[in-house]
Amino acid sequence: MRISSTAVMSVALSATLAKSAKAFGMGVSRTARRGIPLAMVSTATESTDAAPADAPSNPLLDQAGLPRFASIEPSHLTPAVTDLLAKLDADFASLEEKLSSSSSASASDFDDVLPAVERIQSPLGYVWGVAGHLNGVKNGDELREAYEKNQPGVVQAMTRFSQSRPLYDALKGIEASWEASSASESGDDDFYTNQKRRAVEGNLRSMTLGGVGLEGERKERFNEMRMRLAELSTKFGNNVLDATKAYGLTIEDPAEVEGVPASARAMWAQAYKMHAMSENPDGDDEPNVDAEKGPWRITLDGPSYVAVLSHLPNREYREKVYRAYLTRASEMGDEAKNNVPLINEILKIKNEMSAMLGFENYAEQSLAQKMAPSPQAVAELTDLIADRALPAAAKELEEITALARERGGDEYSEDNLEKLMPWDTTFWSERLKETKFDLTEEELRPYFALPAVLDGMFGLVRRIFDVEVVAADGEAEVWHPDVRFFNVKDASTGKRIASFYLDPFSRPADKRGGAWMDVCIGKSEACERDVPVAYLTCNGSPPVGDTPSLMTFREVETLFHEFGHGLQHMLTEASVGDVAGINGVEWDAVELPSQFMENWCYDKPTVYGFARHYETGEPLPEEMFEKLKEQKTYGAGMMACRQLYFGQLDMELHSSYDPEGDETIFDVQRRVAAKYVPYSMPLDEDRFLCSFGHIFGGGYAAGYYSYKWAEVMSADAFGAFEDAGLDDEDKVKEVGMKFRETVLSLGGGVEPMEVFKRFRGREPTPDALLRHNGLM
Repeated sequence: MRISSTAVMSVALSATLAKSAKAFGMGVSRTARRGIPLAMVSTATESTDAAPADAPSNPLLDQAGLPRFASIEPSHLTPAVTDLLAKLDADFASLEEKLSSSSSASASDFDDVLPAVERIQSPLGYVWGVAGHLNGVKNGDELREAYEKNQPGVVQAMTRFSQSRPLYDALKGIEASWEASSASESGDDDFYTNQKRRAVEGNLRSMTLGGVGLEGERKERFNEMRMRLAELSTKFGNNVLDATKAYGLTIEDPAEVEGVPASARAMWAQAYKMHAMSENPDGDDEPNVDAEKGPWRITLDGPSYVAVLSHLPNREYREKVYRAYLTRASEMGDEAKNNVPLINEILKIKNEMSAMLGFENYAEQSLAQKMAPSPQAVAELTDLIADRALPAAAKELEEITALARERGGDEYSEDNLEKLMPWDTTFWSERLKETKFDLTEEELRPYFALPAVLDGMFGLVRRIFDVEVVAADGEAEVWHPDVRFFNVKDASTGKRIASFYLDPFSRPADKRGGAWMDVCIGKSEACERDVPVAYLTCNGSPPVGDTPSLMTFREVETLFHEFGHGLQHMLTEASVGDVAGINGVEWDAVELPSQFMENWCYDKPTVYGFARHYETGEPLPEEMFEKLKEQKTYGAGMMACRQLYFGQLDMELHSSYDPEGDETIFDVQRRVAAKYVPYSMPLDEDRFLCSFGHIFGGGYAAGYYSYKWAEVMSADAFGAFEDAGLDDEDKVKEVGMKFRETVLSLGGGVEPMEVFKRFRGREPTPDALLRHNGLM
């Protein structure tokens, strides 16, 4: 599940036990995409508008429904965690005693073990899941303090589960009994039996990686490092957030923003207004701000930063903002927020922990729970794509450079500028795209108003998956007025099968960057919960005045991406909590549904389900749609190389890099860049790694490659619809239902390659990915 992150994912248990690691992970995500938090199971069943009369005074302990966000305060966290840790300790001690004293036959009964663990962990999981979510979307000093104060106790509790010898022996007994018997445990429900097998296998593997086999001083040292990793990862994310919101650049001269799209000017003017009001909270008068006349305030949150690099003509300002962004949370800023020593310590700890577990490096340990068999296999796929992408990227940059020299004036001449700098490339790439396709981002935005895009996206899933999404605002408490709530129903039966929150807009003051899906409530037979609930979080362009959120096309794709993650969580048919939804799905397969959904942003019936002018209601002109489709492969070479570079940089840092050697992390960055992005080498002062939250603040360590690995599968999956004929509605519906019944329904209950083969009839090939990217 970016799959984003409010904290750091634990190396402990997967499934039931890893769901508890919500303390250490975030959600499945996309751009800033922090780690996929496999949230713990809660006991919630139905949402309620108000707490019942006998509800606990601490809203975090009222778990009869959805979280009471309107009532929850940071001060509630410590007493709730304290009470629930005590109960968890007592309940688990009782379970361990039972497992230790049981006969072999009794101890090998699945229903006496993992379902019991789910129920024991559920109350604390509910509380810590809510805390982690709020830490990402409503961050503040008081919540941070409470979160960091309670994190060690939660980590210790989860460590106890992952290193419980009675629990491990019981699971080994279950596994042995299944191996000794050829009869199906449930008689005729093979999927149900397979869920249990996958749950047991996953937990045994995770307990092994969690140190269950360690003893004495080695175990003590291992647990100390685990605790420290959780602290470091949380601090890493906080430093990035603080550095991001600390920066601001004010522009007062309208000439400096000439040619900038009106939506960007309005966003910057709004940012200036909000900043001025926060600086003078007791002032009676709102500052006089005009989107056309200024002043404007540029920040480092995603929409603002991208708008600067894409549209601000002043090269000096672009450079300032770029350098500020690339040096966030580094030694070039506030030393107290410097992530360089944190990164080095994280890498040292991971190396030491992996060695204790018998691995050559952390990458091998990470891949022990993924589809990819080895770092070499990852490198082979990376290089296969790079062989096609690198020549395309070089050609793309040549075209961009030629346009800059032709239209940019003397400062872009070869005499004055040997090559384009990083703050030039995006700006001139946008100008080249406008020249090639005679279509600007600003021309498209009026056709992508968020309310209409939501209607179109919901229409798509009604059409291909037979599910209906219904607005249910007011049925659940929310943490911010912008947040919406929806119910998901099976269109054939009308039965409510899931719900989700949507938090769509950027809030740089207290919300982490990026986009992610996170688990609010997971499906679980053990906890008698059949209605999963998701959080979908984006950082899109907010409304300005009376104008609704007018999205960039990239923001539309991001929304579809996160909804894809949500669909896998919400449409699961798995009932064993350990493997329901995204739980138990190998990390390098979890991006399949999300990246699959992005393909529909170029499907004509889908696009015309939402692309209409927000003022006139007129549909997107046909010629604009054709140009939009033509743009799909624009810059695909450079984009592919960028992702391959990030993936291999991550893998190198976690495999061959020695944190105590002479080479620095930035030496590794330049070494990997020379192979995958030789046309755009990092500046000497580039500190991108200091904000690489995927791998240092989330769950993607030695796993960033998963985006490309899963994209091979997602492109091939969409190829099934292309093969059937996208203009044949009956065929599209037939293939869509098959996708729902396999990829979206089976969760982690079936091995991902088998899931893909059940849908596609064969293993995936990279042909569709290369074709979709114009690299064939």
